[in-house]
Amino acid sequence: MKKLTVAALIIGVFVLYSFLNMHVRSNGAALAPAPSTDSGPAASSINSSASGASGAPPRYHNGSYTGSVAGAQWGYVQVRAVIQQGKLADVQFLQYPDERSRSVQINRVANPELTSEAIQAQSAQIDIITGATDTTEAFIQSLIVALTQAMS
Repeated sequence: MKKLTVAALIIGVFVLYSFLNMHVRSNGAALAPAPSTDSGPAASSINSSASGASGAPPRYHNGSYTGSVAGAQWGYVQVRAVIQQGKLADVQFLQYPDERSRSVQINRVANPELTSEAIQAQSAQIDIITGATDTTEAFIQSLIVALTQAMS
């Protein structure tokens, strides 16, 4: 009985931690990069500098900028940020999980939403798409690298 109680307690703490972590992320807190990708110090500064902290959206250099390949649970995500007139105009998926039919279904919905949110935010500070958490986090990591290049 003790083992069952301890196991239930551990699971409860994990669920609570996950919920709180997701709540903090969806309310606009800075996202920590996943441990599998080394985004470096420049990537962590993009969230604060590209978030419009001064009230004005960031001004990017025109062009196309390719982000890093970021791992998700069922594949890899890589995006290209297209900058026109100093603004994020489009985000194109170069890679995304598409080998499983479930991944295709999820990304058919999530990818356009991620693109739309990033363009609206003019940064990588976007909400997690429910049901596509891994893809969203990989998208954010790749987009951070692309936008860092666009600011240089």
